[in-house]
Amino acid sequence: MSDSTITLPWLVVRRDDNGNRYTVSRCATRVEAEKIAGRLEGHGPTQLYLIERIEQNGQNGSP
Repeated sequence: MSDSTITLPWLVVRRDDNGNRYTVSRCATRVEAEKIAGRLEGHGPTQLYLIERIEQNGQNGSP
């Protein structure tokens, strides 16, 4: 686990129509992640953007 995992625990993840997942941003706060996801949802084709938190053990957890 790197220092950035601890200081930037919130992920913005894009899920495409085939179920593939791509991390598009790492953020310090959930509010920041939600703002980024909101801006991305307003562009291009409809995509699903998820907000996830990385736990101290490095695993993705529930928001």
